Amino acid sequence: MAGKRVLVVDDDVKTVELVKLYLNRDGYRVLTANDGLEALRQAREAHPDLIVLDLMLPGMDGLDICRTIREESDVPIIMLTARATDEDKLAGLGLGADDYVTKPFSPRELAARVRAVLRRLPGERGPDEIKHGGITVNFRSHEAFLDGNPISLTPVEFKLLGVMVKEPGRVFNREQLIEEALGYDFEGFNRTIDVHILNLRRKLEPDPSHPRYIRTIYGAGYKFLEAGRDT
Repeated sequence: MAGKRVLVVDDDVKTVELVKLYLNRDGYRVLTANDGLEALRQAREAHPDLIVLDLMLPGMDGLDICRTIREESDVPIIMLTARATDEDKLAGLGLGADDYVTKPFSPRELAARVRAVLRRLPGERGPDEIKHGGITVNFRSHEAFLDGNPISLTPVEFKLLGVMVKEPGRVFNREQLIEEALGYDFEGFNRTIDVHILNLRRKLEPDPSHPRYIRTIYGAGYKFLEAGRDT
């Protein structure tokens, strides 16, 4: 999903820059607007892949923007606002918003919600099955195999393996693994990831002390390798 364009709309410049920082870190191209009319212009001209939209805007209210965009496009919209009542949420979702985040908010959570919404787009789910070396991960049946033999994985282990096997060679730090595999509502500690990785190695590696599949990159995180190939 890296390279997709996200339009961030908020009249608070600091909020826009904070959200932009987190989305840039995930590889998104970020467009920004600080008022309703500019937001509508960019939505029409730049055709972003997703819009993060505040409701309290000068020039044009966020609900009116959402209503207008929905008449013209099915681009995903995440509403970001201080309006936290059930009536406000229902109004936004009723106009076609895909998600609703209230202020004050965690930029980490918002970035995770952006990824989650984009994953639901047609063509973004990815293949049902991935094979690397002797490891096969079937996302439809929620099963993993090593050299054709089933591996008994916990739900967390399966999610971690699934995220890494999709991008062999990419280094994931603990925070990225938590966000991309376990979700922004994960309540454990970052170091819990180390325990799950250790258990995964015991189940996947012929010699866990000399891993062929999941390599530790000291000071950076973990990456998945095709067996025998350091990518």
